[in-house]
Amino acid sequence: MAMAVAQHHHRESSIDKHLDSSGKYVRYTAEQVEALERVYIECPKPSSLRRQQLIRDCPILANIEPKQIKVWFQNRRCREKQRKEASRLQTVNRKLTAMNKLLMEENDRLQKQVSQLVCENGYMKQQLHTLQPSAATTDASCDPVVSSSTTQQSMRDANSPAGFLSIAEETLAEFLSKATGTAVDWVQMPGMKPGPDSVGIFAISQSCSGVAARACGLVSLEPTKIAEILKDRPSWFRDCRSLEVFTMFPAGNGGTIELVYTQTYAPTTLAPARDFWTLRYTTTLENGSLVVCERSLSGSGTGPNAAAAAQFVRAEMRPSGYLIRPCEGGGSIIHIVDHLNLEAWSVPEVLRPLYESSKVVAQKMTIAALRYIRQIAQETSGEVVYGLGRQPAVLRTFSQRLSRGFNDAVNGFNDDGWSVLNCDGAEDVIIAVSSTKNFSGTSNPASSLTFLGGILCAKASMLLQNIPPAVLVRFLREHRSEWADFNVDAYSAASLKSGSYAYPGMRPTRFTGNQTIMSLGHTIEHQEMLEVIRLEGHSLAQEDAFASRDVHLLQLCSGIDENAVGACSELIFAPIDEMFPDDAPLLPSGFRIIPLDSKPGDKKDSMTGSQTLDLTSGFEVGPTTNGARDAVSCHSARSVLTIAFQFPFDSSLQDNVAIMARQYIRSVISSVQRVAMAISPSGINPAVGSKLSPGSPEALTLANWICCSYRQSVPVFIFANQAGLDMLETTLVALQDITLDKIFDESGRKALFADFAKLMQQGFAYLPAGICMSTMGRHVSFEQAIAWKVLAEEDNSVHCLAFSFVNWSFV
Repeated sequence: MAMAVAQHHHRESSIDKHLDSSGKYVRYTAEQVEALERVYIECPKPSSLRRQQLIRDCPILANIEPKQIKVWFQNRRCREKQRKEASRLQTVNRKLTAMNKLLMEENDRLQKQVSQLVCENGYMKQQLHTLQPSAATTDASCDPVVSSSTTQQSMRDANSPAGFLSIAEETLAEFLSKATGTAVDWVQMPGMKPGPDSVGIFAISQSCSGVAARACGLVSLEPTKIAEILKDRPSWFRDCRSLEVFTMFPAGNGGTIELVYTQTYAPTTLAPARDFWTLRYTTTLENGSLVVCERSLSGSGTGPNAAAAAQFVRAEMRPSGYLIRPCEGGGSIIHIVDHLNLEAWSVPEVLRPLYESSKVVAQKMTIAALRYIRQIAQETSGEVVYGLGRQPAVLRTFSQRLSRGFNDAVNGFNDDGWSVLNCDGAEDVIIAVSSTKNFSGTSNPASSLTFLGGILCAKASMLLQNIPPAVLVRFLREHRSEWADFNVDAYSAASLKSGSYAYPGMRPTRFTGNQTIMSLGHTIEHQEMLEVIRLEGHSLAQEDAFASRDVHLLQLCSGIDENAVGACSELIFAPIDEMFPDDAPLLPSGFRIIPLDSKPGDKKDSMTGSQTLDLTSGFEVGPTTNGARDAVSCHSARSVLTIAFQFPFDSSLQDNVAIMARQYIRSVISSVQRVAMAISPSGINPAVGSKLSPGSPEALTLANWICCSYRQSVPVFIFANQAGLDMLETTLVALQDITLDKIFDESGRKALFADFAKLMQQGFAYLPAGICMSTMGRHVSFEQAIAWKVLAEEDNSVHCLAFSFVNWSFV
């Protein structure tokens, strides 16, 4: 024990002392420590040459051996590591202490609730034995009368400030019973286990009227700051279109009562948007906790005038809100409850799981609110570093504007100037036009763009089957060339940049295939990423042969975690200038994929044929018929894909742009359907699917496309990675048009036929160096090619041959 203490003391003191020429420890002077610290800041681990140079440059270090300098830097790094580790452990300990406190309080409440229920159960049993059946019947018949009287009294009270205060107190009591009690049967949110590195503790309702979610966590902000952020719902709730406070008056205990009208976006083109007319009560409890609770005001005719809410379905917010308790030593513990009735009857049957899922509410509102607060707290403390020198607030604004612009395009509200031009009933492609919309998204009028013609939007929605949304969005993000037309991107970029209009194809541009992704920032847990995409292009015109036609996009990607339950996956992008300012105008387009929860009675039959379904069969709104229920319940792992693309246009080119947009959206839908079918695991044996890497869509594409589609008399290419596409100078969509005999020359075909027997016998073969041909007619040389068999899992039969070309280059 003494030896361990002595050794520890030696390590601690060696940072301040060194051996002199006589072998005695001598303390470093303040000047020596200052010189060493300056070097440590620049280079914590200097090389031997750097240390020798340091001794020569600093005369005050001349009496110190290079070895002692090395030891000083080693000990300095060790001390810095210990300091960081101690700080990290303190942070983890603080989080665990707060979580332990929350769990202990929750356990105490549950125990009290159990005791209360046991007592009530015993009392009810005693009453049942003593009371006569007739008395029990009489009491039961009185219940509806009392309930009706109470409801009528609440509606009468809502017409006066005293009535509002009564409703506010009732709302507060009901909210606290949900936030800190067991008024709702809460179960843990799937896939969200609490821990020191988690954002918080999350739960969803079970067997509850409506949909509800609850969260609690520790945040390093003061309660008043948290309440201010959360009350500004449009800043963090991406589906919130607007929030307007119509009336505000003081209440007791320094609190306030507000009458609030909120509009929310519809997530798809297939359902109407929702609005809420609510009472919001802000007050401080006796224990110092700050509470913001809210509920809908009942009764017909409440809220703003009918014209303002004509495009919305009135939804109900049941007692919900935020309980914010200050912590000792700073920070706050926050409880969030969201309890809604989204009126699922007003949407098509196939979409009702989206409006009846507590998991979706948890991801969109409850978890999003806590994540946003944690993000603000980390940015305030300086823990978050963003790229390209952008401030966190600016990047958050960019993300909000991208999401809001996409939601505006999907919903197409009349008060934004949108009108439907036509709707293609065959494929449900909607063409809408806004001739008055001003696109800036900022408070600076000089940065806005008002187009002479306006904005045209082509949008559509479809149902996907057995397609993991996160995998599909990740594929669309990483392989843009497989679905996008570079000339369309260039057209939109040029229109926004200069205000000039040109029909795509007037200045033909070739996409080189290179896509560079530059990260700007991401949220905690990487749930959302903001990035700049550079698409390299070159003009095909003779006079502009060497001119760069690069296109830059600002892109928002979210929901790519396959383990997140109920999370929406999005890929939203907008053309920008290369040096885009903070108030650059944005015209977003993109994709949104929302998973639909399977109902308890859903059958798990696998689909055959196409993995994309026609939604028109489920468009009937109202009570569910048995036929509709059977048609919907026979599918599992469903999701809704919504696509919306926006194009600026001049009034003289509206018809041309409309034709281009309709054709382009159909092309994108076709490409996405093909990719979705390729990466769907439904056509692969489960044993095979488990062996494939979930992070690589190419693996699923290779297995599915090659194994299931290579049954033709003429061998064709089914799949290629990006290097293979570059070599063949083609795209994944056009790959099936290329046959094997088109790329090999005569000698290559002879070499393949000569080794074909060997290939089939041993399973693989090496082909010698040779020349092949790209689809553009260019010769490609390769040092070696490897061919091997791909077998089917079911019967080990040969389904295809795969090729790998080594060290290829254009001749």
